[in-house]
Amino acid sequence: MGKIYVAGVGLTKIGEHWDRGLEQLMVEAALKALEDSGLTRVNSIYVGNMAGEFLQEQAHLGAIIAEDLGMVGTPAYRVEAANASGAAAIHAGALEIASGKADAVLIVGGEKLSDGLAEEVSSALLMGERQEYEGFIGADFYSINALLYKLYMKHYGVKDDMIAVFPMLSHKHAKGVAHAQYPFEVSLEKILSSPYISEPLRRFEVSGVGDGAAAIVLIGEKLKSKIKAPKTELYISSATDFMTPFEREDPLRFQSLGVAVNKVLDEAKVDRGDVDLIEVHDATSIMAAISLESSGFAEPGESGKLAINGEFDLGGRLPYNTFGGLKARGNPFGATGVYQVVELHLQLTGRAGKNQVDSPKVGMAQSLGGVGATAIVTLLKAL
Repeated sequence: MGKIYVAGVGLTKIGEHWDRGLEQLMVEAALKALEDSGLTRVNSIYVGNMAGEFLQEQAHLGAIIAEDLGMVGTPAYRVEAANASGAAAIHAGALEIASGKADAVLIVGGEKLSDGLAEEVSSALLMGERQEYEGFIGADFYSINALLYKLYMKHYGVKDDMIAVFPMLSHKHAKGVAHAQYPFEVSLEKILSSPYISEPLRRFEVSGVGDGAAAIVLIGEKLKSKIKAPKTELYISSATDFMTPFEREDPLRFQSLGVAVNKVLDEAKVDRGDVDLIEVHDATSIMAAISLESSGFAEPGESGKLAINGEFDLGGRLPYNTFGGLKARGNPFGATGVYQVVELHLQLTGRAGKNQVDSPKVGMAQSLGGVGATAIVTLLKAL
């Protein structure tokens, strides 16, 4: 299998883009990534999108983006894996590079959630769960997370401040970030005083609704020496679990994530201690805590304590969500996994601005579909 490199990245600011549609946002990000790489053509295009068929009544996004970019004739596909759709598109494109079938692949992740009412966006999110079970009984994404939150506090004997610390940390890192949806700090006290959306999960402990697109260009060995743009080496792995956490052996452990992390570390021949920064799928505060523990970066029940002690600060042992994560940078579903990899690439190529981590060599991004039913883990190495 051939090596895979990220050779160009692009993104849009996350927010409510009333002046642009889903198509325009994705094209903007794609053009930026192509310009960053110096390429004008690629062999294939993969689009990560979760809710386009539901919110925009638009499928067939691969061919649409190929046409918009002036690449009619180029194979192009939409990839879906719930909230991990962007990461799944990267996985598909990476396999094509690794197999030698392509020298350059464009990955675009995009979502336009402001086109839907809050209830419609919640329904779109519920499509990532089993409709005949959770959907039938009215247990949506947030209520499932709330049950995990309660179980976590009871099982480990911790208070809610040890979980709510994660959105506080994401907002701290998003302060002043140009592409972030919420580029400001939020105190722990404000988070804990915000209203419940499903007790004990509060409004300020979940990611908001926003529009955005991000893109990366992947290349193989053949183009590595020809492209002068900053590059990073990419490894990626994926795994699945039972759809509902309460059908699993341990609801407080995302087994899919643990498996995917172990696989990607093994493939990249690095240890957990070699990882210099991490992008965690903090769609909710409790998912952040469980993710860090499931992937072996914190002992069970201890992640909040590490966060309080500064372990995950930009200058800490393992900088976390360095541009704000899903909570503060934003979570445009199908684009989120691509944003994570774009941000890792910027860090590892020394282009992270005021959020730059000191000399990182290895970065990891974790993207989850549903409540951990799908896990896709991407690892980047600096060159």
